[in-house]
Amino acid sequence: MKIWFDMDGTIADLYGVDGWLSDLIACETRPYEIAKPLVDPLALCAFLNEAKANGHEVGIISWTSKGGTTEYNARVATAKREWLARNLPTVTWNEIRVVAYGTNKKTACGEGILFDDEEGNRNAWGRGAYEPSEILEILAHLG
Repeated sequence: MKIWFDMDGTIADLYGVDGWLSDLIACETRPYEIAKPLVDPLALCAFLNEAKANGHEVGIISWTSKGGTTEYNARVATAKREWLARNLPTVTWNEIRVVAYGTNKKTACGEGILFDDEEGNRNAWGRGAYEPSEILEILAHLG
């Protein structure tokens, strides 16, 4: 099974960064770089590594900034990859997809389960889409 994670508002506290919206409007990547984890990184790494050892694949499906230029979105994608390397360093992701803002994540990924803070993304995904508060509980049952 594939396990997909959104980043902003799901595993990274982008919206908790002071001035996040102003920075995004100014095409600054700072909020993506300094966001704190929303899930205990040690626990998440342990669960993901166990899931991978049991044959599951783990991936990131995250949007670029709304209205961002091609150049800015490339910097956003780099900042997100660096955030993952810094905050979840022991996880070897099967895929990291940073796609255009508004992309249908089900269409982009195709299958598996999704953890996402956006209700619209969960509804579009259908069965197997979960809120961020359910991450550790669901992962504990996947093993």
